[in-house]
Amino acid sequence: MLLKKEAGLNDSSYYEASVDRPSAAPPLKERIAADVCVVGGGYAGLSAALDLARRGYAVALLEARRIGWGASGRNGGQVIVGYAGQAAMERQLAPDEARRAWDISVESLHLLRERIEECAIDCDYTPGYLTLAVNARKARALDEWVRHLESAYGYAMRWIGSADIRNWIASEQFHAGAFDPLSGHLHPLKYCLGVAQAARAAGVRIFEDSAVVHVERSDKPVVKTTTGEVACRFVVLAGNVYLDQYGGALAPELMRRIIPVGTYIIATEPLQHERADGLIRQRAAVSDNNFALDYFRLSSDDRLLFGGGDAFSGSTPPDLVDHVRRRMLAVFPQLADLAVPYSWGGFVDITINHAPDFGRLRSNIYYLQGFSGHGLALAGMAGRIVAEAIAGQAERFDLLSRIRHFPFPRGAWIRKPAVALGVLYYRLRDLV
Repeated sequence: MLLKKEAGLNDSSYYEASVDRPSAAPPLKERIAADVCVVGGGYAGLSAALDLARRGYAVALLEARRIGWGASGRNGGQVIVGYAGQAAMERQLAPDEARRAWDISVESLHLLRERIEECAIDCDYTPGYLTLAVNARKARALDEWVRHLESAYGYAMRWIGSADIRNWIASEQFHAGAFDPLSGHLHPLKYCLGVAQAARAAGVRIFEDSAVVHVERSDKPVVKTTTGEVACRFVVLAGNVYLDQYGGALAPELMRRIIPVGTYIIATEPLQHERADGLIRQRAAVSDNNFALDYFRLSSDDRLLFGGGDAFSGSTPPDLVDHVRRRMLAVFPQLADLAVPYSWGGFVDITINHAPDFGRLRSNIYYLQGFSGHGLALAGMAGRIVAEAIAGQAERFDLLSRIRHFPFPRGAWIRKPAVALGVLYYRLRDLV
């Protein structure tokens, strides 16, 4: 793979360095009409726009920066079944409804694979996902979870006991694990740009550098930027934590239901191919099952991409590279000789119960947020089910929109300390 010149450590993204973006789409500079206006050029917004256009709707998509600029172009690349807040969803839904919700998450994996094949998206997809436990207590919890998924949902994973774990990962850090052959990993920015190209081909009008400053909530909404506006019948808000970053309070009631969490990734220089193959069996994506978890995978050009050290304070750690590199070396001390030419990060949206937050602000204004680290596959599926709802088939959207969410505390003076205390509690539990 040919890479662009490696930039400074604090700013460089391996993903951006390893793609050739198309020329920027022009900003919106006039009043236009559309059936649907989508706000946000990540997986959820692009997926909704693509499906709606294929259903015959005229769609305009407004992105404040560039397509894939947010979490959809920066994430760990892990394609994961289920929901981060699965337990919370099971508490709120009847067993048959929880099964339907689970099946939606499984379908999200198939949808992603179908789009890669149908749209000929070259995004380095690799099947296989390992969840690893760092001690016996975590292993028991993981084993219970694996058994629960099989008994409740018929979803089978392969259990890896302590006697076999070293055959799966070249690390002394882990006690046991579970292998999911249906989940996997890919280059997230390549995938995002591929979906955007498919949306354009389907007729979606995409405008970049078009931050929305106001949404007129009415029977005939008008979505306004500083230089143009879209008159439409329906609006899909898919900006997540960045929804109110550029133009003021578009939907303050939504912002209270999520919190931005900084997540950070480093990429090493390339390993020799045989050395890379020896790190992780089947080159699966990997995550531990701690609350403050580490996640990592091998790229197609044999780099280790390692993420960890999530920040709940809303600010980037000053020693980002050293901090994440120390976590990497705790797992793979044998990689101490490798340089780290790339590091990047940004914010993802987390709900209190880690379940997704979908709904309507009024009958014709929909929102999708709260993916809580499971958005690579799920956000694409969210776009599909919101397109179904707009087209009059709302059963699946309504099921997920029934999940109740408590708001985070108001005001920075209490919000950050309250979240920090909660995170500290769970991190201390990880050490037990």
